[in-house]
Amino acid sequence: QVQLVASGGGLVQAAGSLRLSCAASGRTFSTYIMAWFRQAPGKEREFVAAHSETGSITYADSVKGRFAIPRDNTNNTVYLQMNSLKPEDTAVYYCAGGAPLTIATMRDYDYWGQGTQVTVSS
Repeated sequence: QVQLVASGGGLVQAAGSLRLSCAASGRTFSTYIMAWFRQAPGKEREFVAAHSETGSITYADSVKGRFAIPRDNTNNTVYLQMNSLKPEDTAVYYCAGGAPLTIATMRDYDYWGQGTQVTVSS
């Protein structure tokens, strides 16, 4: 019913910025909570940020004050604006959508993008 495509990753120096994009197809986009997760090499996938259908936004403690998750329902797109990047932000970033029971729980999301690599150098 819904397909998500993530893009915008790349290589950036520490303290730099990137904006990731997650484009969704499907008529029910505006009813979903949209979120970003990331997975660093050798680590579990972890929650980054979420933007609900009603405008509520949640960030992981590790990215508060540095990242933002604007949402454009007209264009069926959610973004992850990443500022003040650190080497520890290096990971594959995945967008996700659905109606999760708990917004930070990976297994509660029904739809996933393919992932986009973000590498932050020192």
